[in-house]
Amino acid sequence: MTTGLAIQTRGLRKTYRSFNLREVVAVEGLDLDVPVGGVHAFLGPNGAGKTTTIRMLLGLVRPDAGSIRVLGHEYPAGLEAAVARVGAVVEQPRFFPAFSGRRNLSLLAQAVGAESRVDALIEQVGLGERADHKFRTYSLGMKQRLAVAATLLKDPELVIFDEPTNGLDPAGIHEVRATMRALADAGRTVLVSSHMLSEVEQVADTVSIVVRGRLVADGRVDELLRSRSRASVRVVLDDPGAAAALLAGRGWSVVQDGDHLVVDGVDDAADVNRALAQGGVFVRELIPVRADLEQVFLELTTPEEVAS
Repeated sequence: MTTGLAIQTRGLRKTYRSFNLREVVAVEGLDLDVPVGGVHAFLGPNGAGKTTTIRMLLGLVRPDAGSIRVLGHEYPAGLEAAVARVGAVVEQPRFFPAFSGRRNLSLLAQAVGAESRVDALIEQVGLGERADHKFRTYSLGMKQRLAVAATLLKDPELVIFDEPTNGLDPAGIHEVRATMRALADAGRTVLVSSHMLSEVEQVADTVSIVVRGRLVADGRVDELLRSRSRASVRVVLDDPGAAAALLAGRGWSVVQDGDHLVVDGVDDAADVNRALAQGGVFVRELIPVRADLEQVFLELTTPEEVAS
């Protein structure tokens, strides 16, 4: 495994048989690199192979071809050693509904010899005030937090979340996001698969985007956004019509939207401000337009982009 990688796959492939016995390719030649430390987003449209890949990383599914290394351990020989250092929340958490959160966690802790960690983990995931309430009274966000606490019982170096915000309200989504960020800040590596792109953008350091089981983009989130930005600015002013004509005359592409303009092909926003001032037009707002992760994702996952 390359130094600095918590996960590395090369040429990973997995196929299934459909109900009519046709071969369905879930993962096709996937090269995935997840750096040690931080939050790594694993994104793709439905059917892109994200969950299948995660199941292969956890040893729940055997690949047809390719290699996997997790925390320095080559699969399949090193699977047991790797999984012992990995925690995962991959489905809706299952606990005894009539037992309290603390009791559920204590039972799991006894199985792995981690009884001394229960109280600290309850506080770490923010369940201190509700730890002695029955699990069936918990909100979805609280259930997810208890699942995270259970995952952390063995003090894993790598924590994997598969769609952790499904069904959660805004407060629950915020709780899960804060938990992932706290884990990364504490030195763990977090891999999260999610379709909540705006939430992922707020917490992820690095990202991999897959389509039809293949990698189409990866790297640092900020660098990926910068590389796909349109180099444009949003300009708010009193006379957008006059400003549009002036800027178009300077060679920029200008689109008017109500009281503001979007000016494309701008290397430096100051150039737009200077051109307007020289023409006797003054702005009220001038804001560089930056692509967000959702825009980049949609660009990369369109059929035209994938085909190219």
